[in-house]
Amino acid sequence: MSALATLTRRLGHHRWFGAAARLLVPADRIVGRLTRGRVVALGVLPSLVITTTGRRSGKPRSNPLLYVTDGDAYVVIGSNWGQTHQPGWAMNLLADPAAEVDVKGRRFAVRADPASGAERDRLWQLLVTEWPAYRTYVERAGGREIRIFRLVPTGRGAPAGPPSAG
Repeated sequence: MSALATLTRRLGHHRWFGAAARLLVPADRIVGRLTRGRVVALGVLPSLVITTTGRRSGKPRSNPLLYVTDGDAYVVIGSNWGQTHQPGWAMNLLADPAAEVDVKGRRFAVRADPASGAERDRLWQLLVTEWPAYRTYVERAGGREIRIFRLVPTGRGAPAGPPSAG
């Protein structure tokens, strides 16, 4: 792990970090679009860009997200930096689980499966190993359940074999 990644993981617990990161999301979207998904989150953490369909607008909505891998799937969490409300992209996936992701310059379709029970607990452990600040986000969000999704590649353009993180 790089020194920058280690520092970022430590800073992620601070409230100001989440606020600053939320301000940088639009810039991160632009960098992701310009690099066709090859650079997201400044290349520090394993990140993808998810494109969902707006549940009210019907328009495509893209968001950069940290991910971990689980077999052939990508696991993401709707932490919203510890805010008390769910992020829009998570609500969009609940309304329509079909989405697209850009991972390292590859774009492909996925189906979002919400995790629950023992599977959610197992995926939570994978996520907090990659980004320990998720524990802090749960506290900040008043203990609300933060949604976890397994993004399973579907159809054309899906990568062959297990994904690689980072």
